[in-house]
Amino acid sequence: MLLALFAGGVATFSQLYAVQGLLPVVAEYFKISSSDAALTVSAATLGLALAVTPWAIISDGIGRRKVIAIALVASVVLGLLSTVAPSFQWLVGIRFLEGLALAGVPGSALAYLVDEVSVKSVAVASGTYISGTTLGGLAGRLVAGFAGEPAGWRWGVAAVSLMAALATLFFLYKAPAAQGFAPVHDQNLRTIGAKFAQALRGRMVLLYAQGFLLMGGFVAVYNYLAFRLEAPPFLIPTSLAALVFLAYLSGTYTSVLSGRIVTRLGRKRTLLVSILTSFAGLMITLSGNLILIIAGLLIFTAGFFAAHAVASGWVPVLASGARAQAASLYNLFYYIGSSVLGWLIGIPFMKYGWPVVVFCVAALQLIAILLASLLRSKKVL
Repeated sequence: MLLALFAGGVATFSQLYAVQGLLPVVAEYFKISSSDAALTVSAATLGLALAVTPWAIISDGIGRRKVIAIALVASVVLGLLSTVAPSFQWLVGIRFLEGLALAGVPGSALAYLVDEVSVKSVAVASGTYISGTTLGGLAGRLVAGFAGEPAGWRWGVAAVSLMAALATLFFLYKAPAAQGFAPVHDQNLRTIGAKFAQALRGRMVLLYAQGFLLMGGFVAVYNYLAFRLEAPPFLIPTSLAALVFLAYLSGTYTSVLSGRIVTRLGRKRTLLVSILTSFAGLMITLSGNLILIIAGLLIFTAGFFAAHAVASGWVPVLASGARAQAASLYNLFYYIGSSVLGWLIGIPFMKYGWPVVVFCVAALQLIAILLASLLRSKKVL
């Protein structure tokens, strides 16, 4: 099941962020600004944010595995369709629909895990799934960047869609039938509302805020760093600029490592240390030295994915009676942060450059630290 969900994470996030590695190419092709080009990323993440809750409700009725399968197949079809978009507006629209389809995966994956594994194994299992999402995000950006610079953005996106199709086939072949899932047949507005109310109790909102703040800043950094590297004094071509996404490998490692650290330090301490690590890396990217920028990006990414793995894995554990709803709400805040903040921070970036991106993202991280300090954590749970 972990291998299948790992493949599902690769298929989902390679498609979701494929165009992020092509933003300068897209901006040049359509003759638009950097913040407008970033709408191709924001449209997909907004669609995902809006659809995670409906998919969670559907998964309660028909099962997590079936929802993930439908979502992956539909997203591959839409990804291939986006390669023939006749205009920028059409591209944004198709990307939005692709996000709607992809929402079925993150909206159900963690609930699928928690249904099937023991509570003590959730932290490690969720970290393994998150590591698949990091590799998917990395592979999508690199494949798109290398294929898109010489052949155009359409071929870059097509290459990623074909890769996602292979990962989808692997998921369909390997994902086992659920053993711990009990379908809910009597869903109505009252019962649905009660479950979402349960998912909003206590300090759950503090965890949702982590997703909103941290993901918003993370996407902003990766959206606009390529523009910085392709401008003077660096003048790095798109295919080489895409190599900065290799920093995702640090997140692949720390998302798994975080699960082990949680068993020693507890979730709250691990979350706080992870955010502080990401903050330190962000500050290093202010340097004008390319090697230091890459080093800072590695640290920033490592801290972010560790924090994300802790927060997302904590959510379904706390909301034991409304796991799918809690996971969907986390993803709702997470991807709204990606869509809104990832685009908004680009507006001052066009005028003031990279330092304002660092300032805005640092402010979001400091707020996240303040909110995380209000959480309570036991050492294992």
